[in-house]
Amino acid sequence: MAATVPTLLLTETAFAGPPFRTDDPEPVEYGHWEVYDFSAGTQVEGDTSGILPGLEVNYGAAPNLQLHLIAPLAFDDPSGGSRKSGYGDTELGAKYRFIEEDEEGWRPQVGIFPLVEIPTGSERRGLGGGHTRVFLPIWVQKSFSGWTTYGGGGYWRNPGTGNKDFWFYGWLLQRKLSEQLTLGGELFYQTADTVDGKSSAGFNLGGIYDFSENWHLLFSGGRGIKQVSASNEFSYYLAFQWTK
Repeated sequence: MAATVPTLLLTETAFAGPPFRTDDPEPVEYGHWEVYDFSAGTQVEGDTSGILPGLEVNYGAAPNLQLHLIAPLAFDDPSGGSRKSGYGDTELGAKYRFIEEDEEGWRPQVGIFPLVEIPTGSERRGLGGGHTRVFLPIWVQKSFSGWTTYGGGGYWRNPGTGNKDFWFYGWLLQRKLSEQLTLGGELFYQTADTVDGKSSAGFNLGGIYDFSENWHLLFSGGRGIKQVSASNEFSYYLAFQWTK
């Protein structure tokens, strides 16, 4: 081989490694593409927000280097209020794998994937964060006998009134069950992202179904296991992916 509404939109529905929030260090192969048409959302007490639809594009720009773009149509649907939608915050990034996996031994592959969230969405309408945010993670992956496990985490620079910088960590285990179907699950943890906020944690279960070499369905769903009503009563990700 995603609180206040802007904070909810940018942290609780950010699926870094589709269809999960935990990412991996494996870049798109040199000269190849991944394109996703996706939707992602999170429900908390009194509000549902997310992306519908979103476009994600990844390109293998050089060996071990992937360039990344997400262009989202964001929505916010508060209980007792009017639904709002519009262009959200644009995400740019570059994934670089600096250690390759030893398939015969125990050495994992390791990479970095810095991301920048550009405040192109309307903060006033609750469709964007209003400030440039930066995520600086490191990811590790190892595969063995049909199983793949990966994870890691990093530091979010999160400016803005009432906000604070925070850490995100996640780990995933998945299994290829057939030529078409791969299933997996993840656990993740995030420190408080607001001055008066608390840390949160959650899980997702999901998978990938390959219709063909070029067309794929990605899906996941989950919820919080800590600070549930404020962070994640239910979340989902659904995408059609084209690869070439």
